[in-house]
Amino acid sequence: MTFARVRALIFVAVLFITAGVVVIMAIGRDTQTKPISADPCPSGLVPAKIKMPGERGEVTINIFNGTAKVGLAQEVGGEFKNRGFNVKKTETVPGNKLSPEIAEITYGPEAVGAAALVSAYFLVDEAKMNFDIKRKGTEVDVVIGTRFQQLATTTEVNQSIAALGNPELPEGTCEA
Repeated sequence: MTFARVRALIFVAVLFITAGVVVIMAIGRDTQTKPISADPCPSGLVPAKIKMPGERGEVTINIFNGTAKVGLAQEVGGEFKNRGFNVKKTETVPGNKLSPEIAEITYGPEAVGAAALVSAYFLVDEAKMNFDIKRKGTEVDVVIGTRFQQLATTTEVNQSIAALGNPELPEGTCEA
């Protein structure tokens, strides 16, 4: 090998080493990878989880019978269990109060996305949504009303989810 080739190889090696050092320093000093320390939720607003759960098993629901039909809460609770939901309670509405709706869904800030998923089983905008900003926990309460006939089919649920899109933030909340 001639001296000119050795000198050229040394020069190329120095260039590769220099390029490697520059890349490592650029990655190490990158400020975009540091966590954001700003408070994501302005004062006075309550953080809300609006993302729909990926699995139905992540949603815990309580089913209440708001009709005169005996055992409806247990029947609908069984259907929700068969569809993969966690059903915690199946009871009659306290005081045997009848609901004139198809269903009433009550939820808090931690269950906005879960409530939207549950509402898809009653088709788009068929269930009355009751948001309670003071409610704690991720459970969703469903009161089956006198206009209820049956839960939506899998295809209808998928169409309802597509029509609903991403759940919107309720008033007084910010995204958690």
